[in-house]
Amino acid sequence: MKQRKQTIYFRNRPYILSGFSIAGKKEGNGPMSSWFDRVIEDDTYGESTWEKSESKMLKTAMTEAVRKSGRSNDEIGAMLSGDLLNQLMSSSFMARDMHIPFLGMYGACSTMTESLMLGSVLVDGGYSDNVIIGASSHYCTAERQFRMPLEHGNQRPPSAQWTATAAGAMLIAQKSDSDDTECSMIDADGDIHQLRKVRVESGTIGKIIDAGVKDSNQMGSAMAPAAIDTILNHLEDTGRSMDYYDIVLTGDLGYTGKQIVIDLLEDAGIDRNTISNVYNDCGAMIYKPEQDTHSGGSGCGCSASVFAGYVYKQMMTGNIRRALIISTGALLSTISPFQGESIPGIAHAISLESE
Repeated sequence: MKQRKQTIYFRNRPYILSGFSIAGKKEGNGPMSSWFDRVIEDDTYGESTWEKSESKMLKTAMTEAVRKSGRSNDEIGAMLSGDLLNQLMSSSFMARDMHIPFLGMYGACSTMTESLMLGSVLVDGGYSDNVIIGASSHYCTAERQFRMPLEHGNQRPPSAQWTATAAGAMLIAQKSDSDDTECSMIDADGDIHQLRKVRVESGTIGKIIDAGVKDSNQMGSAMAPAAIDTILNHLEDTGRSMDYYDIVLTGDLGYTGKQIVIDLLEDAGIDRNTISNVYNDCGAMIYKPEQDTHSGGSGCGCSASVFAGYVYKQMMTGNIRRALIISTGALLSTISPFQGESIPGIAHAISLESE
């Protein structure tokens, strides 16, 4: 059911049955370490190329999310996935081994919420009982494709972000009686939590916003205006204030883009205390300042791993009851910057509720 401009409400409330996050060694040394389901010790992941490594990480996330759901591959009606590589190499090579109907998604770093939204549409509309979605990125594959191979040893400006070596996957399902069994989880402090269901409540489709940024080392600046546009349109469409949510989380802006969003939200009339209480960015959360990632994290896997790890687990335990997650993407190609083109931005939002 569509409500007003850009927001879709899911009448049948599809829910996230399981999630799995996997991250590289650098990400495993960051603040999100305890929330990842798996941290690999070597970013090659036992493969001969970086591209094969990324595809293997994505396949691990997808396979484990299916396993944790108690479903089998035969019960999955569709798989939606994307990455940053040409022709969705990581996703396509992953999908060829899983034998699940496949839809390749490309929204650059916004791919996780794009996949989550369209997967929820399939489930909510009754077209599929179970849909698996995911996204991935790898620092070494992204550097080789969009900037320079690591062997060049290029200097990175302070505004540059670090593409996360990570992947995340979630299984979206229709409600069934068999999924009502009670279960609990013991957290890192030894506290027992009764696990809650996490519903996909609504989604806001973003518009392409081009701020005229042409520097590919200024991704946060390029994507932040799209994030603001989607957040404000979501709040207008739903009639909600920002503090309706326990957390509002952009995916891939890093420190520079996060500060731009804070300034623009305040310019839009939102109280700065409200912003500081609920807003954050995955790219500013995934690394420690001393890890020297300059402006923080980015890449499809940045938001995918934090959403499937930290956000999903916090919602299952009830520590977060309502979340608005917004992945942001920079829609440049490998050649567009050399043709003098600016970098269009896109952002899609998903509203989740813990029941």
